[in-house]
Amino acid sequence: MSREESEQILNPTSLSYRDAGVDIDAGDALVENIKPFAKRTLRPEVLGGIGGFGALVEISKKYREPVLVSGTDGVGTKLKLAFEWNRHDTVGIDLVAMSVNDILVQGAEPLFFLDYFACGKLDVPQATEVVKGIAAGCEQAGCALIGGETAEMPGMYPTGEYDLAGFAVGVVEKSTIITGQTIRPGDVVLGLAANGAHSNGYSLIRKIIERAKPDLDAPFADGKTLREAVIAPTRIYVKPLLALMQALPVKGMAHITGGGITENTPRVLPDDVVAEIDAQSWPLPPLFQWLQREGGVAAQEMYRTFNCGIGMVVIVSPEHADAASDFLARQGETVYTIGKIRPRDGAEHQTRVS
Repeated sequence: MSREESEQILNPTSLSYRDAGVDIDAGDALVENIKPFAKRTLRPEVLGGIGGFGALVEISKKYREPVLVSGTDGVGTKLKLAFEWNRHDTVGIDLVAMSVNDILVQGAEPLFFLDYFACGKLDVPQATEVVKGIAAGCEQAGCALIGGETAEMPGMYPTGEYDLAGFAVGVVEKSTIITGQTIRPGDVVLGLAANGAHSNGYSLIRKIIERAKPDLDAPFADGKTLREAVIAPTRIYVKPLLALMQALPVKGMAHITGGGITENTPRVLPDDVVAEIDAQSWPLPPLFQWLQREGGVAAQEMYRTFNCGIGMVVIVSPEHADAASDFLARQGETVYTIGKIRPRDGAEHQTRVS
């Protein structure tokens, strides 16, 4: 018999934290479950792992003028499908990808990642699946999962639901920060293929599914069901692009997230240029064809909502375009030449997809 149980027998009116809906033992069990997965992600710079009040990470001596780059994000309403479909093994990859891909575009190598997992009542097997996915994402990105927070808050979330946030910190040599300021007319825009919708546009995706009422488990495309195509995790581009930056000059990169190709590409462009994107230069993946057809979504709305099959934009000079494409293909990426940079005409929008 536990001490808590003994005290309740002696004083049946006493209350415990568990009576209020918070199970400390469950939290401890989760920490023990995830330690092996976190351990696989550790880097030499990590001085302290999961379990302390804070994690210690030193900056590698290979940097002469290190600059820290940080990013934070969540998974968004894609989580609603994870709850509905009871699929919790890949949303952790989504969580890592959204932050590490963001800091990557400034040339940063991700060093470490922390997660925030909040729920009403902690379901240890479910949470373990989520954090296993986070660790898998960190392995793909080459960064260490050094800690996080599990918040059990009764009454804040419906049964079986949770929210996720992630925080990534990377480092870049000050002299090699990618700002996009060297982008000039004539530069080439490369597009790296996405795994699917990644973690954006899911409010619209869910509405289209609700309207179309498809058989989610029927064969769909590329050996997947529609359910598998919709829930596929975000691609992490860290390792191939870090390798590219060591091999060739990269002028700019844009992670295609919320706002799609139209709204994300300008974030890396100087004010006086436009990215002219040829929508015929890459195949629109079956998932996006289905979403456009079933939702009756206009073409330009597609490009400003979804990645439409391009998860990362890379801008290089014309003399490096072929070499960059070949290099990334050898790294396992599918690469398309999707456009060019041209002078801007007045105040026109800085991305034109046609």
